[in-house]
Amino acid sequence: MSHTSLAPLPSSDRTDVTARLRDALLGASFSADGLLDLLGAPAYAALARSETVPALRATRGDSPLEALVRLFLLQQPVPRARVADVLPVEDCLEGGWLTRVGGDEVAAVVDVRPYGGPDGEDWFIVSDLGCAVGGAGGIGSRDEGVVLGVGGASTTLAGITVRTPVASALDLGTGSGIQALHAAQHATRVSATDLNPRALRITELTLALSGAPAADLREGSLFEPVADQKFDLIVSNPPFVISPGARLTYRDGGMGGDDLCRTLVQQAGDRLNEGGYAQFLANWQHVEGEDWQDRLRSWVPRGCDAWIVQREVQDVTQYAELWLRDAGDHHADPVEYQARYDAWLDEFEARKVKAVGFGWITLRRSDAELPSVVVEEWPHPVEQPLGDTVRAHFERVDHLRTHDDAALLAGHFRLAGEIVQEQVGLPGAEDPEHVVLRQNRGMRRATKVDTVGAGFAGVCDGTLSAGRILDAIAQLVGEDPVLLRDRTPAQIRLLVEQGFIEPVR
Repeated sequence: MSHTSLAPLPSSDRTDVTARLRDALLGASFSADGLLDLLGAPAYAALARSETVPALRATRGDSPLEALVRLFLLQQPVPRARVADVLPVEDCLEGGWLTRVGGDEVAAVVDVRPYGGPDGEDWFIVSDLGCAVGGAGGIGSRDEGVVLGVGGASTTLAGITVRTPVASALDLGTGSGIQALHAAQHATRVSATDLNPRALRITELTLALSGAPAADLREGSLFEPVADQKFDLIVSNPPFVISPGARLTYRDGGMGGDDLCRTLVQQAGDRLNEGGYAQFLANWQHVEGEDWQDRLRSWVPRGCDAWIVQREVQDVTQYAELWLRDAGDHHADPVEYQARYDAWLDEFEARKVKAVGFGWITLRRSDAELPSVVVEEWPHPVEQPLGDTVRAHFERVDHLRTHDDAALLAGHFRLAGEIVQEQVGLPGAEDPEHVVLRQNRGMRRATKVDTVGAGFAGVCDGTLSAGRILDAIAQLVGEDPVLLRDRTPAQIRLLVEQGFIEPVR
């Protein structure tokens, strides 16, 4: 199906209709909490797996909320009389939110999905029919120009984004507008771009139906639509899939290999104001004969610190199968499926790609003489949201960069919140083989420390300087305090860098 065959979208000119629709939806408890109460946890979770039968069973009654769920989430025609008391039906028909079907039934033109904001806001994400997570059409109903709703990647990016008040924010490749919606809560001015004009229309609807301020919407690729503007925050969940060609606009970047992600990262540095952040989700190639970490370090633009976290790695067959299923190609003719699979493997073979990594990239414009670039693999569970954790990482980078060992020992530190100590060794042994400090929040890191490191972290409460604490430890263990001061700063730096202890400013 071609881009032009997609259904017309609701009018963005009738803001009065959108406002009335929002009031009606909220009045009927058509919200994230309301859906959970109505459907129950199992049916609610099944929707996220594109399984609609439990939700259909849970909405067989005659309440207004059940009718709205069938209409906007399950894409079922509903008798007009069932929603006439809760929705401004005539206005919604005229404004293009609903359409007449059959004799006296109405159907939704777009998927409208409740979404709970970070501070309890009742938001609504608009997307094309069948293209929300758990959409009634399932993942196979993907045309080239469709606009998807909120998926796991969208919520991951929203969770890692630094949420400090800023003057300007850019959502590059806005899609259904979820990142712009979040940014509107803490940015004075929000710009949103997309190569797909339909995505810009849907973003406009998402913002309006959520009661958020309008954004500056611009059509075009990468940074082209915003000319030479600079921003305090740039976020992007780009079409990062590494594929042979650009068949699906919402996922395929249209550049060879991982060039789109590389270009996006490299160009972002010049678009950031001092102290500004750029945060992306990305895929990157693991190329035969190249160190993947060095490859990503080469992407980081001058003047920027970077923190790059690889969350997952797939071999080329797993990767091809994932995205073939995403597009519903596994339901196609077997010969066609095999040809497409072959094309993916041909592409990877030609580029000597052995695996593909997925993760987060955060840049922070510092213009430091010696930028900090941290590239790491962390496939373990984390605690979202991580925006404060990301911000704190770069604050610690600044502290360590401006404090030599003497300044570090003169400084005061405190143990971060919810750190526990584990002692590992054989049962009955007098001393542990090693001591582990573990975080129960944020990145949930664990690190081995020696007895000096464990003792140091344990008494960090901001009262004594690091040097005074080491002198006391030296006296307790009978070690020369000068030698202890000489060998311990590296361990203190590691504990600060990983967030186990925090400078007291």
